[in-house]
Amino acid sequence: MTDEILYDIADGVGTVTLNRPQARNALTFAMYEGLAEILGNPEKHGAPKVFVVTGAGDKAFAAGTDIAQFREFKTAEDALAYENRIERVITSIESCPVPTIAAIAGAVTGGGAAIACACDLRIATQSARFGFPVARTLGNCLSMANYARLASLLGSARVKDIIFTARLVEAEEGHRVGLYNELVADHAALMARVKELAETIRGHAPLTMRATKEALRRLTQAASADVDGDDLVTLCYTSADFREGMEAFLGKRTPNWQGK
Repeated sequence: MTDEILYDIADGVGTVTLNRPQARNALTFAMYEGLAEILGNPEKHGAPKVFVVTGAGDKAFAAGTDIAQFREFKTAEDALAYENRIERVITSIESCPVPTIAAIAGAVTGGGAAIACACDLRIATQSARFGFPVARTLGNCLSMANYARLASLLGSARVKDIIFTARLVEAEEGHRVGLYNELVADHAALMARVKELAETIRGHAPLTMRATKEALRRLTQAASADVDGDDLVTLCYTSADFREGMEAFLGKRTPNWQGK
């Protein structure tokens, strides 16, 4: 682990903290790998009964991937390798044999939103803002598997609404549509409620948890089985628009989309 991703375990609850509050916990590739390593190998990390995933501070759970890393992308292979990496990380969260709880405050966007959706339960504060604003930022797209996950959780019509408008879903709406299991007032209440929930879950039958998680994962996975989306990822990530979106974002200006 690095100081950008923290882990501790106490009383059977393992807590993973995305720790870049100065960057709204935007994820580096090393942070993605650290998350996959912990949740993919609970026995190596103290064998917790429950994992909690959260972001440092109260401004963001995680504001997506650190965009500066995309400057190294040159080819279709770079784009596909990135999406394959993210898919491996998200799958490690979904496949984790113990329950996972996302404790969410502030921004939960892009890759951070994908991580939160892969957790079993999501508890959020009133400050939570959820979305994939790529249509106004980078001009890229989600993987086929992530589209399937979102559609399973929220429905296709709502996924189109969120992505087409590039808006961030407010906390109350997120709770109403089933994105969040519960809402709490603030960060202190969030951590207290998540601790209470984790304590309840850790006392329940672990094989029931494991079987339920895996059954639902297989059902969601079936929705995207044998559907190839590599051409869509390549279309977006190798475009001039993607390069323009990235440079505009980093330069804090409005992108000039050309559809090329």
